[in-house]
Amino acid sequence: MTKNIILNQSQKKIIGAIHAGWKGAYKGIVDKVIKFMIKKGSKPQNITAVIGPSISIDNYEVQNEFKNKFLKKDRRNKIFFRIKRKKLYFDLSNYVKSTLLKNNIKKIEIIKIDTFDVKNKFFSARRSLRLKHDDYGRNISIIMLN
Repeated sequence: MTKNIILNQSQKKIIGAIHAGWKGAYKGIVDKVIKFMIKKGSKPQNITAVIGPSISIDNYEVQNEFKNKFLKKDRRNKIFFRIKRKKLYFDLSNYVKSTLLKNNIKKIEIIKIDTFDVKNKFFSARRSLRLKHDDYGRNISIIMLN
């Protein structure tokens, strides 16, 4: 369910890597990293952001209390929720994208690979719990620059 976000401003040789699930995104980790990059000399118009891979809205089932928390923060957050087959789903990728846009980051790409889908071979704690695996697994992320 977590989201990998890479922010790059090549002219200043600054890269921000954020591993944020709903809680980090909700609490403003993306805003904090962008503010730090700007403090170090980056300009929003020169920052490129890449979001993902991550769980998609098709698999990110949530409860009403979760939705209410986001609506209490900002009523406009209702656009990130969808009801399908009487279940509520959350669009984390587009929630993060909206945060980037609010910070005047315009060059944004979302990698549309669902980490919950077993065929993509990504680790997913949510999938492990849903399938009742004995262990939820471990994950490591590596960023390589060349």
